[in-house]
Amino acid sequence: MTTISFDHAATGYSLAHARCLAYAAELAYKDEQRVKAVANSWGFDRVTSFRVPHVPPFPLVDTQAYIAANDRMIIVAFRGTQPEELRDWLSDANTLLAPYAAGTGMIHSGFYRALDVVHPAMLDMLENWRTGGQSLWFTGHSLGGALAMLAATRTYFEDPSLLADGVYTFGQPRTCCPVLAAAYDKAFRGRMFRFVNNNDVVAQLPPPPLFQHVAEERYFDAKGKLREKKTPLMAGLADRLNGRAADVLAPGADGVRDHFINAYLANFDANLR
Repeated sequence: MTTISFDHAATGYSLAHARCLAYAAELAYKDEQRVKAVANSWGFDRVTSFRVPHVPPFPLVDTQAYIAANDRMIIVAFRGTQPEELRDWLSDANTLLAPYAAGTGMIHSGFYRALDVVHPAMLDMLENWRTGGQSLWFTGHSLGGALAMLAATRTYFEDPSLLADGVYTFGQPRTCCPVLAAAYDKAFRGRMFRFVNNNDVVAQLPPPPLFQHVAEERYFDAKGKLREKKTPLMAGLADRLNGRAADVLAPGADGVRDHFINAYLANFDANLR
């Protein structure tokens, strides 16, 4: 069994803390009972889960998240979805941008709706539980990463006292227009860390220029080594080609394989050995 030990006094970036938050993102895929038991074992005495269904024909069945808290730290983690489902949704020619009510710019309309159903209750819970100035962290994988980033933004714009100490996402898609991405990068400079595993297909969608990633990318190369600093363009392209050629029997399949949360966890474990 993998050992996870949160430093509840953490306030800034570290690889060890990023690994813990990656495991917190993976936990969001589990059922409510499992979430509570594992979060309790990590030292969080207050845990609540959110699961709100969507009405068809919305492409997502529901939005799921949990909040885990103690007297020193609060974590908000969002559940992702299967890469094939999310890829199809994000590749849809009808993908639309919607005005972002809590700030400047535009966001993916589907992400906006997926967050909107849980955000009011989540914000109330944060305001009730953050009574001692605890550090605040948002995390998620895949769709969960997009929702974590947008939730941190909306939470801060609606209640500036709830500026996150860190937002750590894994394999998140692009979520917003360049205007909102720039505003986000300014507000969350030194607090947002977007991890991408080599050819992760979801991290390449929806396509630019309408959609833009937020900054602070942390990149796992084709060998699983974490590159903390921005990779030069040509070196990055060469590394992605190496990743695509790694499986001669299934060229191109690495885009989906690289997206799975277990691939991210394996890379974190290897980099911290």
